[in-house]
Amino acid sequence: MSALHPPSPIHTRDLDSDTEAQRVLLLDLDGVLMDTRPVMEEAWRAVQATHGIHVPFKAYQQCLGRPFGDIMDRLSIRDTNRVHTTYSQAAKDASHLARPFDGMSETLHVCVAAGWLLGVVTSKPLDRAVPLLAQLGCPFGTVRAPGGPGRGKPAPDPILLALVDLAADPADAVYVGDMEVDQEAARRAGVAYVHAGWGYGAPGCPAPETAHSPLGLLPLLGVRTPPAPFIEGGLL
Repeated sequence: MSALHPPSPIHTRDLDSDTEAQRVLLLDLDGVLMDTRPVMEEAWRAVQATHGIHVPFKAYQQCLGRPFGDIMDRLSIRDTNRVHTTYSQAAKDASHLARPFDGMSETLHVCVAAGWLLGVVTSKPLDRAVPLLAQLGCPFGTVRAPGGPGRGKPAPDPILLALVDLAADPADAVYVGDMEVDQEAARRAGVAYVHAGWGYGAPGCPAPETAHSPLGLLPLLGVRTPPAPFIEGGLL
C-alpha cells in the first residue's frame, strides 16, 4: 500500500523555525467513524410512515454527506422542517443501533499517540453526533456540524473552520470520508483526502487514495502500528 502524498508534506513543512508541523486528521462520522446505517434506515422508515413519502432509503443514502435540507431538495421532498423533526427524533430513538467500525477506536488512539490532532467534520446535527462520538473514547479537538457559520459540504467551509479551531494549516491535514461530497470538500479546502473503502459510497474522480479498513489508514498516514497488542488507553 503506497504512502499518502498530499500537495504538501504532512509530517513537516518549511516554517520560520525548525518546529515540526502539527498533523491533523479530520474524519466524517456516518460511514467512516460509525456504522449508523441501521439508525438512518429506522429514521427513514419513520419519515415514510409519518409523511407518506415513498422515496426509498437507497435514494436517501446516495445523498449522504450533504445538509439535510439539500438532500430533501435533491429528492424533491417538501415540508423539510417537519420531515427533519420526524427524522431527528426517530434517529435519537434508534441511536443504540450505531456501532463504531471494527478497528476505528484503535486507529484513532494510535494516531493520537503519534501526535496527530483529531477532528470531526459531519453533516449530522451536533446533538446527535456527540453521543455517538462518545462511544469512541477519543479526544476530538473539534466537531464541526450543521448549524454554525459557513456552508455545508461539498463546500470547503466546515473543513476550513475545523482547521481554524485546531490552529492548523490545510497542508498539514488529511480528511477521511466515504462520499463524493467529502472528496470534493477536501479538494476545495486544499486538504489531502483518503476514501474510506468500508463506508457507504464510491470514490469520485480522480481516484483517491483508499483505505479498505480503519487500521488500513495508518500506513497511508505514515503512522506506525505499536509493536505490542493494542490496549485501549495504554498508549495515551
